[in-house]
Amino acid sequence: MKNCVLVSICILFLFCSSSCSSDDGLSKNDYYNLSNLPVDTGGTHTGHILTEANAPYGYYAYQPFGYNDDSDSMYPLLIFLHGSGEKGNSLKHPEYLERILVNGIPKMIENGNWSPKYPMLVVSPQCHDDGWQPATIKRFVEFIVEKYKVNERRIYITGLSMGGFGCFSYVGTYGDDSHITAVVPICGGGNVSQAENFKNIPVWAFHGESDATVAPSKSKSMIEAINSSNPVEKAKITLYPDVAHDSWTYTYEGTGMGKENANYDAFNSDIYTWMLSHENKE
Repeated sequence: MKNCVLVSICILFLFCSSSCSSDDGLSKNDYYNLSNLPVDTGGTHTGHILTEANAPYGYYAYQPFGYNDDSDSMYPLLIFLHGSGEKGNSLKHPEYLERILVNGIPKMIENGNWSPKYPMLVVSPQCHDDGWQPATIKRFVEFIVEKYKVNERRIYITGLSMGGFGCFSYVGTYGDDSHITAVVPICGGGNVSQAENFKNIPVWAFHGESDATVAPSKSKSMIEAINSSNPVEKAKITLYPDVAHDSWTYTYEGTGMGKENANYDAFNSDIYTWMLSHENKE
């Protein structure tokens, strides 16, 4: 009888081990653990031109060092939405895709200045319409999740100018169904009537107080509306005195720390660490 009990325990142990772990000994939760990802010492940044039967946008994708399609490890995803000056149809003009690289995070990657605390997949689509359309962004996000090893608990979005508007519009339209964990809109604005859809999605907006292209009131009104809807986490806004439209360089590179208006939220953490501090739970 004792032997039967011992055999049953052994079988149960082996079943649990095979169900809860993989061949490399990692549990499912380990695949989502940032500290288990290889240190990013420099990855690949590859352009993918727009096609008629593939992604809804042409895009650049940064895959950090150690990224492997055959691995079970999942990577945080950061989506970058460019401004109006970088639009282009790479299906008709493949060379237009390189416009994505002139500002923000893609520029930092190209210049070798990209070094967040933990490795991230970075995907930068190129808009070829009049502006960023929420439905098209959603199809693109879902395409990327299907194609790459994405940690769906950690999908972040940021954008500048037209891209800042795109961030507010996308999350404002879909809310929890946007797949987004946290959002950083820069020198943008949105529809205050959509503020309720940010209830569960942390927001940190940035704007230059001397911006004559997009009035800083556009960001301020959105943050005020979101906070009026009692979000789970208070939305933040950081303003730079005497800074015009280009508030993104300060923000993406972190050089604006200590230069912000003390009457608003402090720039006391780089935005990538702030984003990675947020995780959706299954």
